[in-house]
Amino acid sequence: MGLEWGDFLAAVAFVLVLEGLLPFLNPAVARRVYLQLSTLPPRDLRIAGLVSMLAGLALLTFVRSGS
Repeated sequence: MGLEWGDFLAAVAFVLVLEGLLPFLNPAVARRVYLQLSTLPPRDLRIAGLVSMLAGLALLTFVRSGS
């Protein structure tokens, strides 16, 4: 069972929708969040990125195993 391009593009589109929600709904909060993120050291950003990727991989594995 391989990943089809349509599934991949749908996932990318969904990520873009989720990424756009905060700036659309509350631009002031989005600006504060982005400013705080810009002050974090690179190591902390990498750890946050790693945790995010692992959580996404775990969720994807869970969702795909159910079908």
